[in-house]
Amino acid sequence: MNYAELAFTDAVKDLQEKNGSRKSYEKMERFSSVEGLSPREISLIENRDSFYMATYGENGFPYIQHRGGPKGFLKVLDEQTLAFLDFSGNRQYISVGNIKNNTKVSLILVDYPTRTRMKIYAEAEVVELYENEELAKDLALENYRYRPERVIKLHIKAFDWNCPQHITPRYTEEEIRKAFEAKDEYIKTLEEEVNRLRGKG
Repeated sequence: MNYAELAFTDAVKDLQEKNGSRKSYEKMERFSSVEGLSPREISLIENRDSFYMATYGENGFPYIQHRGGPKGFLKVLDEQTLAFLDFSGNRQYISVGNIKNNTKVSLILVDYPTRTRMKIYAEAEVVELYENEELAKDLALENYRYRPERVIKLHIKAFDWNCPQHITPRYTEEEIRKAFEAKDEYIKTLEEEVNRLRGKG
């Protein structure tokens, strides 16, 4: 897996040369090959509650879709394969239709609190629920309301990490609640102490 080899087309290399960055990126192409997902990538993927996926339409336009669900709905099947349930939504089927014509997709995953961003090149495979009932069962989500229409498997071809520049930290309600747990507990303790002292008076 070498993200630079896929990303750096001839046109990209030409611009790098013109703008003085080609030498450093040429080294990246030579030395950035990896065997598959490491624990670092797996941890980021399994803790996401959303990601963005780009597909390519027959009309020549790319299409970018936000995919969301409970944390961990995008599952790691192995070091080179991801999968998620395709929930029933507005029934436009743009992403799925594009994939049937061109399996190449690109993903962006962002951990906003840590300002961490990962990008993935993959080839997508549309799997109907009846075609692999065991996989569909493995991807099932607890305590979440949804209706699955199919499974989408992602065969990873390359991935890379982006710099945190321009990523604004954002936090979910759950993350904010956890961050304030200790403070809330301390305030509760103080209130109990105040009430106890007032009772003595």
